Amino acid sequence: MPKDVRITPDPGEVGRSPTKVWLRALEMTASISSHPNRIFSTVIEELADKYGQSTALLSDNGCLSFRDLAERSNQYARWALNQKIARGHTVCLLMPNRPEFLAVWIGITSVGGVVALLNTNLTNASLAHCINEVDPKHIIVAAQLVDAFLSAQPHIAANIKIWLHGHGAVKARRIDLELSRYSGEGLGEAERPLVTIKDTALYIYTSGTTGLPKAAKISHYRLMQWSHWFAGMMDTQSNDRMYNCLPMYHSIGGVVAMGAVLVNGGSVVLREKFSIRHFWDDVISSGCTLFQYIGELCRYLLRAPPQPQESQHQIRLCCGLGLRLDIWNDFKNRFRIPQILEFYAATESNVALYNVDGEPGAIGRIPAFLAHRHAVALLKFDIEKGEPVRNKEGFCIKCVANEVGEAVGKISGATSDFGSNFEGYTSKDATDKKIIRDVFKKGDAWFRTGDLMQKDKRGYFYFVDRVGETFRWKGENVSTTEVSAVVMTFPHVVEASVYGVSIPGTDGRAGMAAIVVDENFDLTELTTFLANRLPRYAVPVFVRICSKIETTETFKQKKYDLMRQGYDPTIATDSIYFKEPGRETYVRLDPELYNSVLRGRKI
Repeated sequence: MPKDVRITPDPGEVGRSPTKVWLRALEMTASISSHPNRIFSTVIEELADKYGQSTALLSDNGCLSFRDLAERSNQYARWALNQKIARGHTVCLLMPNRPEFLAVWIGITSVGGVVALLNTNLTNASLAHCINEVDPKHIIVAAQLVDAFLSAQPHIAANIKIWLHGHGAVKARRIDLELSRYSGEGLGEAERPLVTIKDTALYIYTSGTTGLPKAAKISHYRLMQWSHWFAGMMDTQSNDRMYNCLPMYHSIGGVVAMGAVLVNGGSVVLREKFSIRHFWDDVISSGCTLFQYIGELCRYLLRAPPQPQESQHQIRLCCGLGLRLDIWNDFKNRFRIPQILEFYAATESNVALYNVDGEPGAIGRIPAFLAHRHAVALLKFDIEKGEPVRNKEGFCIKCVANEVGEAVGKISGATSDFGSNFEGYTSKDATDKKIIRDVFKKGDAWFRTGDLMQKDKRGYFYFVDRVGETFRWKGENVSTTEVSAVVMTFPHVVEASVYGVSIPGTDGRAGMAAIVVDENFDLTELTTFLANRLPRYAVPVFVRICSKIETTETFKQKKYDLMRQGYDPTIATDSIYFKEPGRETYVRLDPELYNSVLRGRKI
């Protein structure tokens, strides 16, 4: 990674007032709505004038100063205009993490185009589905991803123009060469079409853990809000440097981690993918003061053998979501992290929570003075029916303190209240499914997060599980997240994924744990361990020992294949074990035992 180390002061103890953090974020975002024509590309031009040749983006694939970024973006803007890409026309982008990625979408969106950020890990029909979802006019493909695109091409419905970035073995025009035709100077008023913060800028896809990915609409307002809000939350400065190894086709890695630092003149160090082995070396050698995490990234780092240099860094704060309570303090202490900013959000959601207090395990809290701006409620939820409970009048019921319910965010519908609106997906059906109506009064509308949470008496929110993953067994609700956390504390379990499976003749679903183990694992010891730490109904009935558990690029476990295969030993290639009541340990599930379970064996 780049050795261009920026000298920064010793961060020391952070010790910051939560109220000041909220006020700073509010101040950073206060003027966005009152300047509707000031979009993110405008900000980049302003930064270029202010910071000039100061480094904006660094990577093994090149570096761009603020001036370079503005000029490259302007070249893409003029290319888009020359291609007659008008307001609302879509361009797909299939490119790994690199400075060019940001320049592409800033330039195209500055003249009204919408850029669809494609997952670089997809191929064949899955990739084609994402392309078909947005009906693009053009696609820009990095040379190293040509094979992935070609595998999808037979399934693509539209006749789209292909532009190659870099040299590749496919007949297509080279956009990197085409750019030399266009000036990098700022576009004049007569050149630039009118684009406002209300217009759609990007399509960012959902992770696809619950079906095919959906293309979420992201307005220019959301890009401005995310960037400036997190700049305030993290108190970014021009001497900050963010380490970003998260995929740029997602909102966290592609907008939040980038924009929050750039808007205050800092720089971003890009790595193409997360690497446990290189993480701390990269952070230290590039002089990073911040890093962004998501999902299980922190757990992977904590699982790695100690390295002498792992605490010899200049990190003053890490920001992200998914840092669980069971590893919070261990992670903070082992790696000498002064400040953790955990938050909860989703690309398309109008619900956002921020843990600015550093409360271990909490995903956020809404201070009283902001309650009117952040209308978030937890609805009493029926696990068996998979929907919120309604009273005899037909309205939903709010959860009391510490009661688990689905989190929802109020959709105001007011054109001036951008933050509370749900911009939806390209699919109207998918959009409608995320909205629940007549919640507390006739005619109101709320966004369904699909996440179960609980709020304690102090107002801290805690993530419990995804809707559909919590299940009922023996008349009790079982949280897969909570069971998984207990399983993961067993010393010889490396990774765990917990889910519910159906058994004929029983009510609800039985728990099943897919686990990855080390060479010292003992199944009998695990049985005793779980019996001493979980209620009887929560102890997994089945255990599957896997060589690995597949995850998405943002470290979310892919449970669907595991759930589909269930506990059938003739389908699964891994060993599956079964726990009967009264037995001291799990036994290997062979076809004979499996058939007896199907015939109604007592569970």
